[in-house]
Amino acid sequence: MPNPTTYVLVHGAWHDGRSWNRVAPLLAAQGHRVFTPSLTGHGDKAHLLSPEVGLTTHVDDVVGLMLDHDLNDVVLVGHSYAGMVISSVANRVPERISRLVYLDAMVPTHGENAVDVMPVTQIMIDGAAGSAHPWRIPPLPEFPAPLGLFGVTDPGDIAWLRSTLVDESVLCFQQPTEMDNPAQALIPRVHVLCVGSEPEGVTRRAVPQTQPNGEPSRVLELETGHDAMITKPVELSGLLLENV
Repeated sequence: MPNPTTYVLVHGAWHDGRSWNRVAPLLAAQGHRVFTPSLTGHGDKAHLLSPEVGLTTHVDDVVGLMLDHDLNDVVLVGHSYAGMVISSVANRVPERISRLVYLDAMVPTHGENAVDVMPVTQIMIDGAAGSAHPWRIPPLPEFPAPLGLFGVTDPGDIAWLRSTLVDESVLCFQQPTEMDNPAQALIPRVHVLCVGSEPEGVTRRAVPQTQPNGEPSRVLELETGHDAMITKPVELSGLLLENV
């Protein structure tokens, strides 16, 4: 078989590394190395959540993982908010990354924060401001089908997903990305969009027609809800295997 690929799969806001539980084994079964870290404040690091946890913290988490394990030629996948994370990781260690994959993710430019990329985020920040803990943003609620909980509609999956969700620190959405290293612009990018059940009032920023490296943007679609790693793990794994 071809040389194995190293995948680092980064979860989005409120989630943790377990969100990739259905995807990671499918990639590993093909002989690839797969890392699914939980970012600070999530999963096994939930107890570390504090007002000081921000985007920079999460960038440090992923960069630290890559350095600790001496990972190279990494396919770095970011879901949702983690589009912000992987963009800044690429700025820090571009030489270790072979491809960036934005899974239904925020796509920033240098100096932007999550509110800039998705202005509806400010509504959540404002909503938390009047609470007893204004620095904590609770997970989004469940909506009627087909929206469900982050696009998950199966009752069993919803119950499991809800058990993994935790609050997010406001600072994660306020700190800006750093993308001023010319080397990060050379990394090829793939965008996977989840389509068919987008919530009203949430506008996705269009993917630029041209990648930072000058090549045409590669945009793939999955007809599923936002948490494709839960709802369409086989199809998502296939896209990741075919587009590295």
